[in-house]
Amino acid sequence: MDIVVLLLVGLVAGWLAGLVVGGSFGLIGDMVVGVIGAFVGAWLLRHLGIAVGYGTLGRIITATIGAIVLLALLRLVRR
Repeated sequence: MDIVVLLLVGLVAGWLAGLVVGGSFGLIGDMVVGVIGAFVGAWLLRHLGIAVGYGTLGRIITATIGAIVLLALLRLVRR
């Protein structure tokens, strides 16, 4: 069940990050960016000492922040 929640959070976070940054990698690409972004966001926020909250909404916010950072880095590398 946890893998389903992780994929759903990743999908939502990737989609939101795509809206914020612009552009999209498609459904699978957004999901991958969102799932990797969840790890990036958790690591980044933990090291900055920022707590966003708990539960599904906290996971989505953390994953979205990480996905935005990841998409921004991907855009820099592609240029």
